[in-house]
Amino acid sequence: MTLTYSGQLRTQGTHLASGNTVVTDAPVDNNGRGEAYSPTDLVCSALGSCMMTIMGIVAERNTIDLTGMSMDITKKMVADPRRISEIVLEVKMPARTFTHKEKALLENAARTCPVALSLHPDIKQTLTFHYV
Repeated sequence: MTLTYSGQLRTQGTHLASGNTVVTDAPVDNNGRGEAYSPTDLVCSALGSCMMTIMGIVAERNTIDLTGMSMDITKKMVADPRRISEIVLEVKMPARTFTHKEKALLENAARTCPVALSLHPDIKQTLTFHYV
């Protein structure tokens, strides 16, 4: 990856292997324009996408179809020092029947993804699964 500061509290990161880019802005409540993800938004998004990816790996290994799974993420911040205090993740599972074993496998995969295990323990991770 490479990262460039564009000015006005905006950065642009480039993934060298693919050429994909990600732009960040400081949020409006922290002197920014809020026109793109903030760096702390990316942390929360990284946690959610990591959870879904590891769940997908486990699902493929066990022939479980997760097509249509979605997630809502809420970031909670605190001041002094300004930091993420909690990430609330609500996983909406696709409309199918999951066995108790499948649920346990998938939920464990989410909770033990690399990003979840890399975040500081002071950041509360509140993870809820909604099965139809």
